[in-house]
Amino acid sequence: MSRKQMSPRPYDNTTRTEQARALRHRVIDAARELIVQRGPVAVSIRDIADRAAVSRETVQKAFGSKSALIKTVYDATVAGDDEPTALADRPQITQIIGTPDPREKLSLYAALARHLGERLAPLLSKLRAGANSGDPDLRELVDKLDAERLTGVGQLVQHLADTGCLRAGVETAHARDLVWALISPEMYDLLVTNRRWSPDTYQTWLTKALTDALAPATGIGETGDAASG
Repeated sequence: MSRKQMSPRPYDNTTRTEQARALRHRVIDAARELIVQRGPVAVSIRDIADRAAVSRETVQKAFGSKSALIKTVYDATVAGDDEPTALADRPQITQIIGTPDPREKLSLYAALARHLGERLAPLLSKLRAGANSGDPDLRELVDKLDAERLTGVGQLVQHLADTGCLRAGVETAHARDLVWALISPEMYDLLVTNRRWSPDTYQTWLTKALTDALAPATGIGETGDAASG
């Protein structure tokens, strides 16, 4: 037998990795469905395992605690997948950052907020209700989610200020808080779910609200050519 024939075949774990990812997706989807249907307080790890057709031990091994699983569900809902890529590094944000016109930036940001609202509003309303019911773990989680969103909004507002795309006289802290409130999934839920606005109407309103509040009067930044034309 030749040396080539005796050499061990390289181990290929592609199939196992794909199976693990499929299982992870199934558990995340099951958890999201149950939380939206029943609320997080009424849903147990066993309920999620049964819905995903896996063992309770499998869920605990993959995600740890129920709170950790809920945070994973939230993050996957924000991103639209469970890829380990932060929202700030995704194409939607890089497009906003790379767009020179402030009005276009805010229009793109409103479109992103609309899509996030569509995905997040049903889930977040249940998480917030659970937190308000007195569950300390959910209270801690919701506070963390609010803080993360505030940080993300602050980064956008600072980008607007650094690139001359924030209206003169508008303080960054005030702008951050205003944007944080306007793009909240709760605002989407109020207008689209409760008041029955269409998502397109919501996006048009949000674009105008952000532009009216933040964009320089020239529309291209106070140092742009139109400002001196």
